[in-house]
Amino acid sequence: MTASVAGLDRSIAVRPRARSTSEPRVVRWTLIGVALVFLLLFLVVPLVSVFAGALAKGFGPFLRGVRDPDTLAAVRLTLLTAAVAVPLNLGFGIAASWAIAKFNFRGKNLLVTLIDLPFAVSPVIAGMVFVLLFGAQGWAGPWLRDHDIRILFAVPGIVLATTFVTFPFVARELIPLMEEQGTEEEEAARVLGASGWQIFRRVTLPNIRWGLLYGVILCNARAMGEFGAVSVVSGHIRGVTTTLPLQVEILYNEYNFTAAFAAASLLTLLALVTLAAKRWVERRREDT
Repeated sequence: MTASVAGLDRSIAVRPRARSTSEPRVVRWTLIGVALVFLLLFLVVPLVSVFAGALAKGFGPFLRGVRDPDTLAAVRLTLLTAAVAVPLNLGFGIAASWAIAKFNFRGKNLLVTLIDLPFAVSPVIAGMVFVLLFGAQGWAGPWLRDHDIRILFAVPGIVLATTFVTFPFVARELIPLMEEQGTEEEEAARVLGASGWQIFRRVTLPNIRWGLLYGVILCNARAMGEFGAVSVVSGHIRGVTTTLPLQVEILYNEYNFTAAFAAASLLTLLALVTLAAKRWVERRREDT
């Protein structure tokens, strides 16, 4: 009996390691090749074409396109919009995810559904909703006009539209993370006499810091690149209410291709920086 068991152990030990996949090598290499071709056509080629178009007439025209006053104003407005929308979404995302993951209350499922609403609604439709709310003939239009408050075709409308289309990103990153962590550590801290703020600052926040940073990066990327909702509420006033994506569209429609690609290259650089930051956060999350 002992000899048979030993023989079985030896047969298991010398048995070759099972392959992770049973597909033939040609199938695997074909799938890898298709993925690489797809990335080449839809990622690498567009990126190269943007910078090639920006530098097609030399570095001088490229710099003039970047230094154009309207383009610089669009860059400032884009950064301002992101600087306002991202902290708003950060506060909402933390509060909503903490409430959903740590507490049970009536209407919890409805709140989760409402958080996902911007994913289901077209950004153009979202912009039209703000027009119906704050336009001259909208629900709040007469009151805003009487009090000389301007929402549409101004910075507040752009910020509102951007905040709406981006507010799920932080919450949707934190909710599954907090649900996976559970409530045991918070309950232990409560038993030891910690206050609500102390529990959040010393227990909850350290556990979600990388997921929180990841959600902020995604939210910021979407805020800087938003086009549809902002296009509806901005009015396309050059140098005043045009963000960088809108400025690219305006220049391209005017056949000012060098300046358009120069502005697009700025937006592309912001996207590449965001991608690098996203990858760094992912690696830190994997290490921890």
